[in-house]
Amino acid sequence: MTRSRASAKKAGTTFETAIARALAAALGDDRIERRARTGAADRGDIAGIRIHGQRVVIECKNVARMDLPGWTREAAVEAGNDDALVGLVVHKRHGVGDPLDQWVSCTVRELVALITGERPDGGPW
Repeated sequence: MTRSRASAKKAGTTFETAIARALAAALGDDRIERRARTGAADRGDIAGIRIHGQRVVIECKNVARMDLPGWTREAAVEAGNDDALVGLVVHKRHGVGDPLDQWVSCTVRELVALITGERPDGGPW
C-alpha cells in the first residue's frame, strides 16, 4: 500500500518528534526540539543540538526509498542556512521502533568536523 501525502506528512512529523524527544532525553537537554518548517531557508528538522559549542542540523527521513546523496545535500544546505558546523541525516530503520536505534548518515567531511570542531577546507559553505 502506498502512502498518501497526508499519511507521509504524519509519518514524518511522528518520526521527527520521536527523534527529538529521544535525543533530548538521552542528552539530558530540554532545549532539543522538533523545529517548525521555515520554507525556502529551511534549517533542518531538529533544533538545539550542539557540539564544540556549535549548532548541528539534523534532517529526519522516514521514507521507503533511500536517497543518501539527495539527503546529505539537503542537510548541507540546511546547515549553511543555520550557520551550523554540520548537517546530519537521521533516517528510519524500518521494523525498528526505538528512536535511538535509527540510522545516521553524513559525509566524511561532516565526520571530520564532528571530531575536530572545524569544517575541513572545501566545504559546501
